[in-house]
Amino acid sequence: MKQMTFIGALFLTACVTINIYFPAAAAEKVADEIIQDIQQAPGADAAQSVEPQSRLPGWRISFYRRVDELLDVLITPAHAAANLSVDSAEIRRIRASMQSRFADLKPFYDAGYIAIGADGMLTVRGSVPLRERNRVNKLVAAENADRNKLYQAIANANGHPEWFAQIKETFAARWISNAHSGWWYQTSNGSYKQK
Repeated sequence: MKQMTFIGALFLTACVTINIYFPAAAAEKVADEIIQDIQQAPGADAAQSVEPQSRLPGWRISFYRRVDELLDVLITPAHAAANLSVDSAEIRRIRASMQSRFADLKPFYDAGYIAIGADGMLTVRGSVPLRERNRVNKLVAAENADRNKLYQAIANANGHPEWFAQIKETFAARWISNAHSGWWYQTSNGSYKQK
């Protein structure tokens, strides 16, 4: 009987956990939409089309899709399906701030003075000319602050403030995937590569 109670409790716990899982696929889609929207802001190079690419090997993507399909069979999709809400006054305000800043950041991305860190935050790299150094540092600090605010606002808008770290991690990969050709980014081992 104890064994049956333990199995029942384990099953119940698993069901509760599954019903509130982090919607990774929805987060990737939202991240791509937001990033592309920011990078197409007035003054951005609209002629350049960025095709996001997954950094996961094909077999991992296939594996995750199969797990998702299995979960849909085991759990009613209405309970397991999740979308991320990204429509709140705070999110709109942060996005507008990031859009207006992008036109100022883009020349520094293009020149290689700033890079996308492995954590999705901007880093100053290379030798920034002295006359531009203060401006670059202020832009990078403001952008990084807005990125953190955006991730927390998305988590809060969805009723799961604890999702901040997962949203940040998802955006980190998507910032790199959506980087324009010639921009620099940091790999997981800390080295910098040019896209």
